[in-house]
Formats: sequence, C-alpha cells, structure tokens
Amino acid sequence: MTTHAPAEQRSGSTLRPRLLAGLRLFVLSGALLATVGGIGRWIGWVALTTTVGPTAYMLLAQPQSEAGRLRAALLGHASATAAGLACLAAFGLWSHPSIAQQKHDTARQIGAQAVAVGLTLLLLHLLGAHHPPAAATALLITSGIARPGPPLYGMLVGLALVLAIAPPLALLTSGPHAQPPGKVTNG
Repeated sequence: MTTHAPAEQRSGSTLRPRLLAGLRLFVLSGALLATVGGIGRWIGWVALTTTVGPTAYMLLAQPQSEAGRLRAALLGHASATAAGLACLAAFGLWSHPSIAQQKHDTARQIGAQAVAVGLTLLLLHLLGAHHPPAAATALLITSGIARPGPPLYGMLVGLALVLAIAPPLALLTSGPHAQPPGKVTNG
C-alpha cells in the first residue's frame, strides 16, 4: 500500500518557506564568505579554503545540530589543526612541498593524511564535538596546501572569522525561535 503526501505538500505550500530559507542562506553565506575573502586579501593571506565553506554551511544552515554548534566547530578545527601539525612533524613533512606543487602525493603524505584524519575523528569522538568539516582541515595541513606559514595562517584566520561571524549572523537573521530549514509550522 502506498501513502500519499498531504494535499498541502502536493500543492507546493512547502516551496515558499524552503525558497525563503534557501535565499536567506544564499545571502548570508555570500556576505560571510565575501567578508572573509576580503579580509584575507586585505591582510595578504588566502582566508577562503575548502574547510571554510562547509563550516559556514553547518553554522548557518544547521545551527541546532551538534555539528553546527560553535563548540563543535571550535573543538573540531582546533583538534584537526593539532593533529595535522603533529603528523607533519611525525612524518618529516614540515618543509615538504605540497601535493599541489608536486602534482602528486607521496607515501609519507598519504600516511600523514590518514593518521591526521583518524586522530581528528578520535579526538572529536572523545570530546563529543562532531564537526565533519574539521577532517578537511587535517587534510589541508597534512597535504601541505595549508602548510605552516602564510597558507596555514590564512586558513586559520578564515576559520576564526567564520566562527566569530556566522553564529551571531544566523541568530540575528533567524531569531531565537526559528524552525530548522525544511520544517514547516502549521499556522
């Protein structure tokens, strides 16, 4: 036996709230990332890295989830940074060229990446602070893309700005009693 969606869902009454929530995220994420990128450019470091976008998404779109909470994001990226730097040192990769420069990775880089992500996941589990984008932070560091120096500093500045700006921005634009995206209240 098949079940049918309620008439209100078939009629598209859920489209408007979803569209408005999507437009809100479009504007917020665009403004947030443009600000972070502009500040990075102003200080001379690349602040927009592949870990910043998913972190912005979690904090703006899913602030009620464990992964979207500021605590999880802070502990997640701090753990990933520590794990990544420790693995660079342990695998002798501190000054090794990045995978982007070499256009391939070495066995030591693969080992460092695997261990750094594993350590990050272990730490996040022990801390009860699950934040999936943190695994990207560990990979960026151990691959050499966000190597110690300006690339790492830029990534950390970008993350710090997103962590500082996104939660209050999400709260200000959605209010304290906002429904999670996709939820529709019957009024």
